[in-house]
Amino acid sequence: MRYRIEVHVRPDVVLDGDRTFIDRLIAAASAAFDGFSVCAKSLTHVTAEVQTAGEAEALRVWLAALPNAADLRLSVTQAATEQSGALEKIDALVGSPEYKRLMHELHSVAPLVKRHATYDVFTNRCYLFSIGAGRGLTTALELFAELLCETGLFRFGEGKRVREGRLPDREADDDALCKLVTEGFGCGHIICVDITAWLGRLRDAAFKRFLSRIEDYATDNIVVFRVPLLEDDALENVRRSLGDILTVQTVTFEPFSPADLRECARRSLAAVGYTMADDAWSIFDALVGCERADGAFYGINTVNKIVREVIYEKQVFDAADGTDDCVIKPSEIGTLGVAAGYDTRSGEAILDGLVGMEHVRARIEEIVAQIEYAKTHDFEQPTLHMRFVGNPGTGKTTVARALGKLLAERGVLRKGAFFECAARSLCGQYLGQTAPRTAEICREAYGSVLFIDEAYALYRGERDGDAYGKEAIDTLIAEMENHRADFVVIMAGYPDEMQTLLDANPGLESRMPYVIEFPDYDRAALAEIFLRFCGGRIAVADDFAAAVQAYFAALPDAVLKSKNFSNARFVRNLFERTCGKATMRARLAGEAAVVLTKEDLRAAGSDREFAAMMEKKPKRMGFGI
Repeated sequence: MRYRIEVHVRPDVVLDGDRTFIDRLIAAASAAFDGFSVCAKSLTHVTAEVQTAGEAEALRVWLAALPNAADLRLSVTQAATEQSGALEKIDALVGSPEYKRLMHELHSVAPLVKRHATYDVFTNRCYLFSIGAGRGLTTALELFAELLCETGLFRFGEGKRVREGRLPDREADDDALCKLVTEGFGCGHIICVDITAWLGRLRDAAFKRFLSRIEDYATDNIVVFRVPLLEDDALENVRRSLGDILTVQTVTFEPFSPADLRECARRSLAAVGYTMADDAWSIFDALVGCERADGAFYGINTVNKIVREVIYEKQVFDAADGTDDCVIKPSEIGTLGVAAGYDTRSGEAILDGLVGMEHVRARIEEIVAQIEYAKTHDFEQPTLHMRFVGNPGTGKTTVARALGKLLAERGVLRKGAFFECAARSLCGQYLGQTAPRTAEICREAYGSVLFIDEAYALYRGERDGDAYGKEAIDTLIAEMENHRADFVVIMAGYPDEMQTLLDANPGLESRMPYVIEFPDYDRAALAEIFLRFCGGRIAVADDFAAAVQAYFAALPDAVLKSKNFSNARFVRNLFERTCGKATMRARLAGEAAVVLTKEDLRAAGSDREFAAMMEKKPKRMGFGI
């Protein structure tokens, strides 16, 4: 068992002149302890390992006895056991039970294959991996190769053991597909071919001839086909198409659960000596939710991106605070949390702080009271799902976020977290991809709120024949019914478009009995929202509030009634532009403090996109000269 030693020296000791301190410390420790080995170092930090607990304790005592021990911060932890083989590494992966079962199967059958010399029986088997983006395909392939090497099931050729390729997205002729095989395969490799672009053309003659060429190379290579995560029926259809010529075994890599994503982050943090405080993980969850909201989430890759951002934010905080420790706390990454919509206030406090929401607040209290009554009187819990109807910027997302917290505080939901997604992100690009994608998003939201913005985009009318949108709605209805008491689906959008969606899908309306209407803000509310953005964050001149009220009082009716007017979003954009004008003015004037003035507001309002709002005119009819 090995033990890890972390030694940090105060930055000022190094930066004020003694830049060789860590190097001298390493040299002295190496001379004193035979088992001392350096894992990583920088000007102010060294990570090393020793063989035994006794050596770790002796090294700690030795470091504590140094003349400048007061400048050092030490930590001793038990190092992770070094993996002794591919199978152990595979078992240590997060998730992937089907893949692990396949690898154990190959490990157990290897002695029989070698004893009876039936290598061709094994090598003529191909594999179909159904796996999402960022789910660890390359790692799975590399460990597959390592296992084959260790067991002696396959002899690899020269160069890289794993080669990955993709069938062209465009229409390709026989020559192009065959060229991919003859030039890309070689001999003695694991060959992974992404056939996603051909999922709708697996019966084409060109694709069948491509498979025939692969068959010629299968004995000398291990062939893996890759497709995105598909529902079982669609995946079986792909397997059958491939199985007309090849022997194919399917392996599905299930999406990472929220707990899996936390574990991936925990391991990434530990690799560089950091840990996350228990109460900071909710901010990590909010950052994940923010990344998912636009439908572009890439699993491990996105998690590692978040981890890097969190570590850097922590180090910026420590540098400003004059501290240096490896435990990430909520206060140190709060800026990231705010950007992701994380709010430490209770759900009730968030609702109380909203402007012009009296009707919405009363409606929510009515709904919550009905749910609580059913729960306390042993009635069947009513369906929790809701519709939020209103124009952009009227507070639908903010209220949905607060509602999750409120329902958790009242004991209705287990977690009360908030998950947001655009409607079309529920849809796949290929037949069979939509249902698992929608189910995955719903599973993540169990115990919480799933907010689907612009939900009407799921239905594009009968003429469009949108099979993917219909499949998403059908899957969503099933999830809403089967888990009616465990999560809240909130569909949001424009009033007319939402009604069109419901008229075309009667099953939705009956499962979303609660409707909350979000009216547009009036001029006074818009001005109050602007001033609340200022409150406590930036200084304002004495006459600034009056200028803000005058600005919004002058907004034409045509602007306020326009379907494209974004209400509070418009206010936020104007506020941020005003701050930008004030900051630039202060810099040019050499002023340290930034104070918002009515001149800054006037300058911001003069920018084209805002000035156009004040110049709304009726359209001219006929011909003009």
